[in-house]
Parts: sequence; C-alpha cells; structure tokens
Amino acid sequence: MNRRILTTAALCAGLAAPLQAQTAAEVLRSYADIAEAAYGDSLTAARHLEQAVAALIAAPSPEALLAARAAWIAARVPYQQTEVFRFGNPIVDDWEGRVNAWPLDEGLIDYVDGAYGGPTDENQLATLNVIATPVFTLSGTEIDATDITPALLQDTLHEADGIEANVATGYHAIEFLLWGQDLNGHGPGAGARPWTDYAEGDACTGGNCARRAAYLAAATALLVSDLDWIAAQWADGGAARAALLANERAGLAAMLTGMGSLSYGEQAGERMRLGLLLNDPEEEHDCFSDNTHNSHYYDGLGIQNVYRGEYVRIDGTLVSGPSLADLVAAVDPALDTEMRARLAETMLALGRIKSVAEAGFAYDQMLERGNAAGEALIMGAVEGLIAQTRTIERIVAALGLEGVAFEGSDSLDNPGAVFR
Repeated sequence: MNRRILTTAALCAGLAAPLQAQTAAEVLRSYADIAEAAYGDSLTAARHLEQAVAALIAAPSPEALLAARAAWIAARVPYQQTEVFRFGNPIVDDWEGRVNAWPLDEGLIDYVDGAYGGPTDENQLATLNVIATPVFTLSGTEIDATDITPALLQDTLHEADGIEANVATGYHAIEFLLWGQDLNGHGPGAGARPWTDYAEGDACTGGNCARRAAYLAAATALLVSDLDWIAAQWADGGAARAALLANERAGLAAMLTGMGSLSYGEQAGERMRLGLLLNDPEEEHDCFSDNTHNSHYYDGLGIQNVYRGEYVRIDGTLVSGPSLADLVAAVDPALDTEMRARLAETMLALGRIKSVAEAGFAYDQMLERGNAAGEALIMGAVEGLIAQTRTIERIVAALGLEGVAFEGSDSLDNPGAVFR
C-alpha cells in the first residue's frame, strides 16, 4: 500500500505547545499496558480455540465443529482490537502477517470447488492442496510434507514462492479449515464444511481427514505460539515496550500512525471501500465465516481504545490510564471534543453494520452491486473512518509531531487504478 504523507507545515515541533515529558511518558505506558492486555487476551482466547480444536479432532461431531467455530469467532474479538498497534510499531507490523494475512488462495491448503480453477501464472501453488499432497515440488526442490507440522506451515508453505496469497498460517487458514469455502456469492450463508471432514474411516468426507486434522492442529498451535511471543514483547522488558518508551515523541507518533493508518488506508480503504468498488463477496476480511461485521467493529473499537486510554478485557476488567485524549485536551480542548465525536460517529456506523448483519443481512450481501441499503451502511462507516482520520491529522499537528505517514489505499486515493 502507498503511504499518505502529512506535509502540512504545522507538523513542525515549534508550532505546537511543548509536551509535558512526564505526562507523555505516562500515556505511552498506558498504551503499552493496553497492548499487553489485548495481546494477552488474544492468547487466552487462542488457547480456548486450541482446546476446542483438540476436542473436534478427538471426537468429531456437529456439536464439536460448532464449538470450534464459536471459539474462533470469540478469539477474533480481542485480536481485532490489537490491529491499531500495527503500522507505527515495526515489531508488530513485521510479525502480523504470520497471524492475520488475507486474502488467501485457499486451494493451497485443502480441496476447493471446481469453479475455483487451477494454478495461475501469478500463483502455481493456488490449488496445491497440501492436505492431499504429502510430497510436492517448490522452487525446484522436492518437499516432504508427510508430517504436517507448525514448522512446515510457517517455514515452507506460508508465502511460498514469495507470493502473499499463499497464506498457510493464522486465523484465516484456521477459519477456512473450520468453515470451508463460502460458495453463496452474494446470497445468504457462510461456508458449510461438514463435520465429517474430520471423521475417521468410511465416514470421512473430502478425503484425507487425518491430514486435515493434523493441519488444523498445527495451525492452531502455531497461532498460540505466535500470540505468546507478541504478548511477551509488550510486557515489562519486552522489545516492543522498550522501543516505544525509548523516545516520547516517536512513541506518540507511533500511536497516531497506527490509528490513522488503520482508520484510513487499511480499514476504510482496503477492507471496506475496495469491496464496494469491486462488488466482490470475497473482498471481506472474514470471508469463510461471514464474521466480517465483527472484525470491522472491533478494529474500530481498538482505535477508540488507544485514544481514550482504556480497554475492557475479556474477563470484564478495565485497563485504563493517562490517555492521548488527555494530551490533546491539554493542548486544544475543542480538538479533543471533535475527536471523541468522530470516534463515536464511526462506532455508531460500524455498530449499524454489526447489528444488521447479526439480524441476517450479511456483509457479503451488502457488497452486491445495486444493493443501495448495503452500500449506504458500508459507506457510512467508510466516511466516518475518513473523517476521524482528518481529525487525527489535526492532532498530529497540534502535538507538533514530525514525519508521520498514514497508509493509503488506491480505493480512496486513486479509484481508477483498482480496475487496471
């Protein structure tokens, strides 16, 4: 993605009131505490998912599959609230592709519908189906995939041949293994993988049920270990916390970079506006499970959490402390009021999408060409995210922070390029 550089002269540090060093340090510590808590919750939820997956594998049944799906959806709630820590924090941005990369060529992993097609010039591995292929050739080297292990997924398959669509790990690989393809287009319904895809003997559907179970177990174990690693980076003595606290102005810039980049290029652009431009039901973040409405909502909540300096943990306890809002209010009370209003408007728009989807009007249905109600719902959130980004820009200027760049998106900045 391109970066949208803030070039206004007001970025010069001399044009803003000087920050109080101790207050800025406290705000950064609160931010790190929230990151530690949210990643810790993501780890806890992933461990619950791992337990549900183990139960499905040990005794496949419709109930066990539903329980594993429910655990996956629950695991997305805290994780999506962590996405605001990307972009400004290189440790997170470099790591994130291991757990939340999308979209993916699911034919790399398992069987797909015949309409999916075969290998393409862009991706020769698009229909590898490693679950059905214990030995294959990658870049001229024969790969023994007899044992499906976390190492095989991470070190060999993930982004194989340098192709980002070869997603072999993380939430969305697990999602595909639990739901299967969503073949409904713009119609109602999510993926409908049968529980018998994990059954033994003659009851097995889809073939290779034991290898499919091995893949699911390996992917889930890898997710847990990856989340364990990132949570540790935000704990006392962790590398992400140390990097953030090393320079107060750079730390504040990282906070605002994460907020602005997620608001603008990533969520408003790549995850929402692009899908409307293409009218493509595959251009939704959680496309197999039809959980995209939740992913969008909790992404937005994560941005609000950072500004307000608070996060509600999955056990209901509140993590809070000195906030970015406090800093802004000290410099420009009206700007703080404006930012709070923009956040509230965005969350209201995202909440409408969430509530309507939960009532039966799924996000992929909203993306259908000519669906005025769906377009209005999505564009309401896109416009809210853009508006709050404009206010974040003003906050950057008010705090006198330099060199802040937000992620951009052709779908917002140059829509014609999307169709080339």
